Amino acid sequence: MASNACSAWWHGDCEGTDACPPRCPRFRDDDGRPYLLRPATDAADATDGSDAVSGLLDATVAMYRDYPAEHRSMGIPPVHEGRIRQWLDGLAARGRNVVATFDDDVVGHAAYAPRDAAVPEMLVYVDPAHHGRGLGTELTKHVLAYAASDGCDGVALDVSRDNPTAIHVYDSLGFERTDETPAELEMRVDTDHPIVLHVREPPADRDLHEPA
Repeated sequence: MASNACSAWWHGDCEGTDACPPRCPRFRDDDGRPYLLRPATDAADATDGSDAVSGLLDATVAMYRDYPAEHRSMGIPPVHEGRIRQWLDGLAARGRNVVATFDDDVVGHAAYAPRDAAVPEMLVYVDPAHHGRGLGTELTKHVLAYAASDGCDGVALDVSRDNPTAIHVYDSLGFERTDETPAELEMRVDTDHPIVLHVREPPADRDLHEPA
């Protein structure tokens, strides 16, 4: 099977291929740290698929197992390992999942579900040790690219008012507020938004057509 990742971290001249996912899986933060973002189901393409999927699930569970309480929102992610596994299993069965890895550890997870909904609900979580590196923004861009590829009309989310950093990210990516309460905001972006079209371009084209 053709690789869906380029062979080198520098991809400034990359024009993309038919084997690429909707968004380039390579990401470097401002300090040059390299991450790989990919659909969680890509592990099934490995020779020993069941073990690969199990290992990826275990690595995602490990990220959530010690997730600090102050970074949990509205009861998500769950606290106990058994509940975390049930939650991830449900997302795998119903939705699209993307993980970010660094040095072979899962350090970020994004998903939307149900996958076949016109406007599925999305979520993004990043290991707090990797906050402030643009990884949450990059994971959100992957969600938008995959939702457009899956034929969704848009994606929606709930975000706590106590999370101004996340709200800023969503505002910058074209999300609009559709409802609000004293505790949280409901936000949505349509997949025909120019930003969503932009995040699906190959790296070289994105560099040329960076939105103002």
